[in-house]
Amino acid sequence: MSQKDSILWFEDLYLGDIAQVGGKNASLGEMIQTLRDEAIPVPPGFAISAEVYRDFIRNNGLEEQIREQLTRLADRRQSLPETGAAIRGLIRSGDFTPEQVKAIATAYQTLCDRVQMPDCDVAVRSSATAEDLPEASFAGQQESFLNVRGLDALLETSRLCLASLYTDRAIAYREEHNIGHDHLALSVGVQQMVRSDLGCAGVMFTLDTESGFPDVVLINGAWGLGETVVRGSVNPDRFMVYKPLLKDPYRPILERTCGTKAEKMVYPRGGTSAPQKSTLTVATTNAEATTLVLSDDEILTLARWGQAIEKHYGCPMDIEWAKDGKTGQMYIVQARPETVHSRKDRAIFYSYKLKEKG
Repeated sequence: MSQKDSILWFEDLYLGDIAQVGGKNASLGEMIQTLRDEAIPVPPGFAISAEVYRDFIRNNGLEEQIREQLTRLADRRQSLPETGAAIRGLIRSGDFTPEQVKAIATAYQTLCDRVQMPDCDVAVRSSATAEDLPEASFAGQQESFLNVRGLDALLETSRLCLASLYTDRAIAYREEHNIGHDHLALSVGVQQMVRSDLGCAGVMFTLDTESGFPDVVLINGAWGLGETVVRGSVNPDRFMVYKPLLKDPYRPILERTCGTKAEKMVYPRGGTSAPQKSTLTVATTNAEATTLVLSDDEILTLARWGQAIEKHYGCPMDIEWAKDGKTGQMYIVQARPETVHSRKDRAIFYSYKLKEKG
């Protein structure tokens, strides 16, 4: 496989490239390529293609071993946790070929040179090739790693991402929805980190996730890296903006609610080369817990970006954003179709009746 087939830069990708680089990476490329006129900043990076995953499995002779583990599960000879652990162990013990290592190393060095930072800190994210399709939702099934520095750490986390195609949750989901395990592959996205550990980050939905009302943008945010908001481990600040009036001179912010934001995820002091220890969760100060993470101007800017992204994709969107604490610049770091709340049938009215008194 040539380096051209192994590495694909975000700015060369479109949504049509999901088969090569998965949903996350294709969506990042789509935004960079098509929303330039909207001036929506997306951090640079590259995708390690799904073909690298297929070659990795093939070169390490894992195809038959993975199939045998899945057969044991189907025959109820072993449990789901046993099956997942066995397959992930097989993949983690495999090795990239020298050609693959060279391609990844060259791309990483190019990214470091581009951002003028030796051993640039990057986010390493899994991107499955059937991800974010309208008929299925694979969100959260695979691994992501933040603050990854240096080639050795990048190779290790990339291997861990490949193994996460077989998390227990991912295996169960595919079994339940009759999706062939061998029909999927996994790409790895390598993206420059936004220093939101010194700032704030969160998620944005282009509809109200509680009611499904489509005319608002809902923004959640907390101090530090956005994983705490994505995973739901903090009570974030909440902002709501009315889309039909989202134009000058109007400032249609409908809601500002200060969450408790009891903790935040940051970089550890002194750094570390161990992927599992590349971030640290610490308590916030009282001042942080009682202060909103975004100003009104920032809320409106994010809402406008969300509206532009939704207009381009033609459907409600689930978007991750981050604000760099060093520069004050905000970025969009991920965007995917919203596949849960937008599918609910809003025409159904439910009536409940108490059968006995309390």
